[in-house]
Amino acid sequence: MVSERILPTFDTMSIQLSKDEGLMLYEDMILGRLFEDKCAEMYYRGKMFGFVHLYNGQEAISTGIIKALRSGEDYIASTYRDHVHALSCGIPPREIMAELFGKETGCSKGRGGSMHLFSKKHRFLGGYAFVAEGIPVATGAAFQNKYRHQVMGDDNADQVTACFFGDGASNNGQFYECLNMAALWKLPIIYVVENNKWAIGMSHDRATSQPEIYKKASVFNMVGVEVDGMDVLAVRQVAKEAVARARAGEGPTLIEALTYRFRGHSLADPDELRKLDEKKFWEQKDPIQKLSNYLINQNIASQTELDTIQEKVKIIIDDAVEFAENSPDPKTNELYRYVFTQD
Repeated sequence: MVSERILPTFDTMSIQLSKDEGLMLYEDMILGRLFEDKCAEMYYRGKMFGFVHLYNGQEAISTGIIKALRSGEDYIASTYRDHVHALSCGIPPREIMAELFGKETGCSKGRGGSMHLFSKKHRFLGGYAFVAEGIPVATGAAFQNKYRHQVMGDDNADQVTACFFGDGASNNGQFYECLNMAALWKLPIIYVVENNKWAIGMSHDRATSQPEIYKKASVFNMVGVEVDGMDVLAVRQVAKEAVARARAGEGPTLIEALTYRFRGHSLADPDELRKLDEKKFWEQKDPIQKLSNYLINQNIASQTELDTIQEKVKIIIDDAVEFAENSPDPKTNELYRYVFTQD
């Protein structure tokens, strides 16, 4: 058996979870999983082009963090693995699928594609193709909130920014520079490391002298938290605590969520580097199955109710594909539109 870090334990009895909350979390995770499965199907059928990076296995992080924020108010900065973050933010599946198809009706008007989803309305600051590229953008968003609140006296400027990135980004200089500034200025930001063990084909343990990323927070006198990224309830709890600290003016938090992607780095990756026993170890910790078992065992929901949600989500995704296929392509004579702010 492959050597693995011991995942932090979480006492589910320490929280109160209503039926509405439980079903909301389950539906959001199912939406992410089935949307990504459909993306794989469409990619291999030649409906999508370029690089497409899927999020299967990591849904507990997106749902746990983003659903602890204020929808439409707080800010989110993503990575090139951004589809599910965008869905959790509330961007309609139709707009995301259309963007992946390169259509004018996409959330980035067909100009961005898989790695560059964006929505001003949903405070979604974008996906970023370059590793760690979103970290300074998110830090800037948090700074403007701090400035508006503290300097301009805007009592309504209490928004929090969540910044997602992978374990590979934690070796990038922008990571250290931004965490240092965020700590100095006590910015209202949550840095979320989705540690899925692999930066493309590089094992995390081979790439850093301190594999436990959350411990790097101590260098900046910042709160660092390690969490089981395959447990949405655990992620949601640490997210709530980090959000409360940020809104109270107590500064940033670094959350390291231990997780695993069930597919290769991208749909062009044959996924031959990861060992079979490692994959099996993590597949047994499927976050959706874990939440499903909890909801049923705690008599919060029935299997029939969960099945109904799954069927509902399938209809939503099929509709998104139909919408994307029937949407118009961008006009060639408008190639440079949206580069500047004429619209």
